Amino acid sequence: MRTIKSILSFLGCTLFVLSGLLLLGCSRDEPPELRLAVEFMDHAAAAYVALDKGWYAEAGCRVASCESYVTGMALSSALARGDVQAAYICLVPALNAMANAGVDLRIVAGTHQYGYGLVVHPDRISAVKDLEKPGLRIGCVREGGSVDVLMLRVLAEYDLDAQNILPKVRRMNPPKQVMAIRMDRLDAAFLPEQWAGIAEDEGFTMLLKAQDVWPSMQGSVLVVTRELIETAPDVVKKLVQVNQRATDWINAHPEKAAHILARRFSLSGEQGVSEQIAAQVENIEMPARTLLRSMQRIRYTTAIRPEAVQEVIDVLADLDYIKQDFEASDILDLRFQLQ
Repeated sequence: MRTIKSILSFLGCTLFVLSGLLLLGCSRDEPPELRLAVEFMDHAAAAYVALDKGWYAEAGCRVASCESYVTGMALSSALARGDVQAAYICLVPALNAMANAGVDLRIVAGTHQYGYGLVVHPDRISAVKDLEKPGLRIGCVREGGSVDVLMLRVLAEYDLDAQNILPKVRRMNPPKQVMAIRMDRLDAAFLPEQWAGIAEDEGFTMLLKAQDVWPSMQGSVLVVTRELIETAPDVVKKLVQVNQRATDWINAHPEKAAHILARRFSLSGEQGVSEQIAAQVENIEMPARTLLRSMQRIRYTTAIRPEAVQEVIDVLADLDYIKQDFEASDILDLRFQLQ
C-alpha cells in the first residue's frame, strides 16, 4: 500500500508541475490585451481602417478595447488616468499629457500632418483681418488644444489684435461648434477635420488651412506608454507596422477609406462610439463625400521629424501651456519604425 501511495503521490506532483508549466507557456506565448484609444476624427483614419479590416488581430495584437474621444484633451485625460496604453492623438494634447500630467508616453510614429483650419460665414468674413470686426462670434476648442494653438499662431502671423479677438472666442468642442454654426450662433470657427468639412456642409467656407500658416505642423501621432514598450515591445512593433499598412492603404484608396470612416462614424452600433459621443453627434451627418474632402486636406504619413515635434514643444513653452520644457528626444522613440 505504501508503494502504491508513493507512486500516486509522485504522479500527482508531476501532473501539477506539468500543468503549471503549460499555463506559464501559454501566458508567455499569448500577447497581452491592449487598451487602445482614438479621437473621433478622420485624424485617426489609420486606426479606424485597421479596426475595420481586422489588421490588428491579423498582426497578433489583442485589442481588448478601443474607445473614441471627441477631443484630444479628453483623450489625454484618459491617458492620465491610466485607462489607455496606446492612442492616436493630436500632438499638442499628447505633449500636455506628458509635461503637465506626468504621463510617461513615447511617440512611436506619426499619423498625419495638418488637419485644422479656420472656417467662416462667407457673407460676414472674407479676410483673416475681418476677425477684428466688432461683434463677431468665434468658436474654438478650449485652451491647450491643437486648434487653439493654431488660432494663436494665426493671430501672430497676421499681426491681429489678440486683446480684441480673444474675448470674442467661445470655447466649445467641435460638435458643439457645428451645432452653433447651424443655429447661426458663430461667425467663424477654428476646427479640426472632419469638423471643418462638416461646417462647410452647413454653409461656411474654408478661409485658412493649417499648412497656410504652419507648413511643418505635425498633426497627430501614435503614442504608447513606456510601460508597454518595456513589457511588450513586440506589441508596439506590431502597432507601428499596422499603422504603416493602414496609412499606405488610405493613400492608395482614399475613396474607400472615406466610406469606411463614414460607416465607423455612424451610430449603427459600431464599437468604441460611447453614449456621450453618440449624444453629441446624433444630429450631425458625416457622409463619405464630406469625409473625402476633409481627408484631402490632410497629409497621411507615418514619418515624423524631431524638429517638428521640438517646434511644437517650444511653442507650448512660450505660451506657458506646459509646466516644463523638454526635448523632443525625451518623448520620441522611433526605433520600431526601423524594424
